[in-house]
Amino acid sequence: MFTFPILAVRKVIERGKTDATNNSGYRNPYYGLKPGEGEVPGVWLVGDQGVYIMSNGKLVDGDRPLVLYSEQCHPVGNPDWFDYKRRHFGGDDGIEFIDAARLIPLFDRNLRCTHLHVRLTRRDVSLSLIAR
Repeated sequence: MFTFPILAVRKVIERGKTDATNNSGYRNPYYGLKPGEGEVPGVWLVGDQGVYIMSNGKLVDGDRPLVLYSEQCHPVGNPDWFDYKRRHFGGDDGIEFIDAARLIPLFDRNLRCTHLHVRLTRRDVSLSLIAR
């Protein structure tokens, strides 16, 4: 399971929207294999050097997306990040798109919650919220 502060997730979504407005849309999370799919506001859950979410608006060459590492899987300061990533995300790198239309209503209905938990199975991405 991967945990992210909700306020920071909202900032990542907003950054993606700003980038999309300024740069003609959203990037495709499926490397062009599913044209048009996932090219809406949302976040990419990325397993790479750690596990993080990132904004998905198109970028000008040289610009970088806004990135937010999970609390459990940041490669700086967490010596066990690779084992945690392999156990909960898998050993390979990958991207899962999470639509903002799924996240924002969840956040807005649960204003007392402070963190998003993301759990991956072979077939599903499960979202839940907690208060800390």
